[in-house]
Amino acid sequence: MADLRRTKLYDLHVAHGAKMVPFAGWEMPVQYPMGVMGEHQHTRAHAGLFDVSHMGQVILRGEGVAEALETLVPADILGLKQGRQRYGLFTNDTGGILDDLMIANKGDHLFLVVNAACAEQDIAHLRQLEARGITVTPVTDRALLALQGPQAEAVLERLVPGVAAMKFMDVAEFDWQGATLWVSRSGYTGEDGYEVSVPEAQAVAFAGALLDQPGVAWIGLGARDSLRLEAGMPLYGHDMDAGTTPAAAGLGWSIQKVRRQGGAREGGFPGAETVLGELAEGPARTRFGLRPDGRAPIREGVTLFDASEGGAEIGKVCSGGFGPSVGGPIAMAILPAALAEGDTVWAELRGKRVAVTVTALPFHQPSYKR
Repeated sequence: MADLRRTKLYDLHVAHGAKMVPFAGWEMPVQYPMGVMGEHQHTRAHAGLFDVSHMGQVILRGEGVAEALETLVPADILGLKQGRQRYGLFTNDTGGILDDLMIANKGDHLFLVVNAACAEQDIAHLRQLEARGITVTPVTDRALLALQGPQAEAVLERLVPGVAAMKFMDVAEFDWQGATLWVSRSGYTGEDGYEVSVPEAQAVAFAGALLDQPGVAWIGLGARDSLRLEAGMPLYGHDMDAGTTPAAAGLGWSIQKVRRQGGAREGGFPGAETVLGELAEGPARTRFGLRPDGRAPIREGVTLFDASEGGAEIGKVCSGGFGPSVGGPIAMAILPAALAEGDTVWAELRGKRVAVTVTALPFHQPSYKR
């Protein structure tokens, strides 16, 4: 794994018994001695600490930066207030999704967090804004930690007084022992929590201070995946990609009224005609939750049919596994939009078809602080 990158916290993961695996060009912890099931339940009950330093952090500066970013992202960036952040998508000319990202308004600049696997291409994509006078600066000297779970607020407030007053999707800066922390009240688990960008020089000390708090444990990529699946959150490269439109991915909610047909700033982003047409008319296909009968999980790639025998292939599972908090197997797939909650489809497992019930998302109700 010599060609894989390592986060500043690599040695700390190893010291805590992490099993390290290749992920998006990085060597990352997939699980710790507690195991994926234990880590999942720990996050739901206490506070889980995730190293997400592999994600791309980018700063955009310049006059008209919000208007400029709206040419690439179908979201209301001009209306994003200082101290708030918003989920957004990069789209391509056919309306497909190049990546999903978080966008924060920090007053004199925008701060973006993009997916690790797409970071290089996203930064190259953003550089077209330089022609509009926008400076694109990848952040290379900061780690990123996520603290998630019902005890996250109390834990972080003890170390960083003031964070408890933040609401879901607020962003703010705080001092911790001379280091400036960039804090957002957000995450990827369906639990209340925070993401904290910390200077690399203080990353090990800050992570150690969090781990010293009662109720805090390292959580790996395995439980991160089961947590986000229960929360009905799509994962780039699985539940959406360059061939999947926002409506098909079930992400139409991320496109505000002002950017839709009839809105004050309708369109103006790549693939707008396709994307907005689907939102107005309704997509032919969209993302659904699935609950298989029995205990056997249906995983990514499993083919789905509209009948127990014969019939037509109607899609493939995008994400699937066991939901520890749900107590059974769960999955997501992009299927004909005419399907409804309670309908049955069939998954082909080892040559046999298993009944699967179409369900609403999420499987586990989020507990964000509104």
